[in-house]
Amino acid sequence: VEKIEEQLASLRIARRSTLSEEPAYLLDIDVSRPAQSENPRFVAVSCSNKSIRIYNRETLHFLREYRSYPGILNGVRFAHTCDSVVFSACSDGTVKCWDIRLAAQKAVQVFSGYPSNVFISFDINCTDLIVCAGTEKVEQDTFLVFWDARGVTNSASTSKEPLGVYSESHSDDITKICFHPIKPNVVVSGSTDGLVNVFDINEDNEDDALIATCNSDSSVSFIGWSGKDHKQVYCVTHDDGFCWWDIAQLDTEEPITLLHVLDVRDAVCGESNSLDYLVGGFYHEKADKFFLVGGTSRGNIHLLSCSAAGLSLVGTLGGGHSATVRSFCWNLRDESLWTGGEDAQLLLWKPGGVERSLAKKASMKIASSVQKRVRVHNSSLKSRKK
Repeated sequence: VEKIEEQLASLRIARRSTLSEEPAYLLDIDVSRPAQSENPRFVAVSCSNKSIRIYNRETLHFLREYRSYPGILNGVRFAHTCDSVVFSACSDGTVKCWDIRLAAQKAVQVFSGYPSNVFISFDINCTDLIVCAGTEKVEQDTFLVFWDARGVTNSASTSKEPLGVYSESHSDDITKICFHPIKPNVVVSGSTDGLVNVFDINEDNEDDALIATCNSDSSVSFIGWSGKDHKQVYCVTHDDGFCWWDIAQLDTEEPITLLHVLDVRDAVCGESNSLDYLVGGFYHEKADKFFLVGGTSRGNIHLLSCSAAGLSLVGTLGGGHSATVRSFCWNLRDESLWTGGEDAQLLLWKPGGVERSLAKKASMKIASSVQKRVRVHNSSLKSRKK
């Protein structure tokens, strides 16, 4: 474990993207998933100017951009079986899919929801067979909407209707959806209602599909899977709390809560290593170790090691970003970390990395076109004390 923590602490900038003519917050990042023998070819970034940007993974050269006026694109995911196919949820009630191999700006497939749907979260399962998207609350309704995604990687341009919906399990905006890494029928969802729900979508109805409901006691901003065989679920909240549950304990007498920290900023760092916010977490499969990613308003990134005993600071990555970091992507294949922030920079960090000379961009204030939709971290906010 110490070797892994040393390796993470040794991450250094290896690449830095050139700034685009229209700077924007970088809100979500994904790296393409190639065949076993190859390195990822592409990086996709969801931006606050309603666009998806695609970069060459090796050079970080900008390749192309997708937009969806007047809809707002939200989140980005590559297909698992074809590394040139990328998805994004859209506020116009669709999930759109593009093929990077094609010059056209038109989506090769559109997954259409119901008329009142505004999608703010989505994911595609590990076999690329099912797409699921989560909605904002409209009147009293919030939905998880499912589609059959078969055929999406052969560029057949069609619009698909939903397979069905779950409508009873959340009572507010569904902010995150994350399919299980190896079980295509298992998905977890998180909401501003504080609930983190685990479903087995092979079941016939929503009641039977709901395997577990975990309560974070706060609005959920990030969720994921961890642990051997990915039997654990975790979440980060909008007020920088952290919850970690072991779903394998559901049928035992043992408590399923591994750790619940009301405010990670209070629990981890002292004056010399202030933590202003959490971004999310990732599970290091080789080390069987879970880490949180957080940072400061000036752009430093903190990596925190998690265990049932608590949280500890592994290392701080400095000299990269000059403003709040909003997104990251951990790539196990080459043990690299991608980060994006409010300074409009996309950075690649590698163990012992050496950056090619590029002038560092000073901090900038970008007028985000989706500020009303995106929840901004507030370092002065303190979570409720019980």
